[in-house]
Amino acid sequence: MPVSTSYGEIRSWSNHDVDALVKYANNRKVWLNLTDAFPHPYNEASAAAFLAMVERQSPTTYFAIATREEAIGGIGIGPKPDVYRLTAEMGYWLAEPYWGKGIMTETVARFTDYAFAQFRLVRIYAEPYAHNSASCRVLEKAGYVLEGRLRSSAIKDGRILDQFLYAQVRGLGTVCAAG
Repeated sequence: MPVSTSYGEIRSWSNHDVDALVKYANNRKVWLNLTDAFPHPYNEASAAAFLAMVERQSPTTYFAIATREEAIGGIGIGPKPDVYRLTAEMGYWLAEPYWGKGIMTETVARFTDYAFAQFRLVRIYAEPYAHNSASCRVLEKAGYVLEGRLRSSAIKDGRILDQFLYAQVRGLGTVCAAG
């Protein structure tokens, strides 16, 4: 890391990102499309706790989406254990002033390539809420395939929601012989 992009880069988080995190992550519209692990309201304590957690990661799996001036969002993967160890779930968010500019599509595509190479994954998936058509378009433009609808699979802001399951799959060749 870092990965260069047309708008800046995907890079490691830094303690210098606190102000940008508070500025952009403290947005109900952003929060409504994320899991409850992403706090709202998002304040300096939230940013400090997140950055401390990322600093302890080994390997690092959460990264900043940044212009040349500041962090404007985040992207990461959650590698799965056991028989799913070649699979990871991807999540991301972008500051509202940057929505609709193609930034997230480029970010997801480049980060997916990075994650497949860095973590030797076969499958990366994402589960956007069904009402989040913008996120679904991002995934489709970045080469993800819609695999299904997860009915009543999440609760957010007191509402039970459907999610879509999108995935991108890349082979590593034969990992083990059938027995």
